[in-house]
Amino acid sequence: MGLVLVASSNAVAADVQALLAQYRCTICHGERDAGAGPAFVDVAKYYRGHRHAAAIVAYKIRAGSGSGGPWHMPPHPEVSRREAEAMAQYILSLKE
Repeated sequence: MGLVLVASSNAVAADVQALLAQYRCTICHGERDAGAGPAFVDVAKYYRGHRHAAAIVAYKIRAGSGSGGPWHMPPHPEVSRREAEAMAQYILSLKE
């Protein structure tokens, strides 16, 4: 049986927060405060209980979104699918 390494949730969160900063998500979104875009906790609240929430949020990170308010989220195709999935999981894990 092989060795399985499990990363701490704090390390994963730090890695994802670095991605959010790298791709400048934090210019428009705060973790708890809205900017030009909704706060990440509000995104998590909106999708809570939705069966395909992680896939939808990951898709919107890469493809953008034209709904919700006067601003739209531009597409970010430079974000890999794996990175978008990690960001989506992190965002959806946030609680108020």
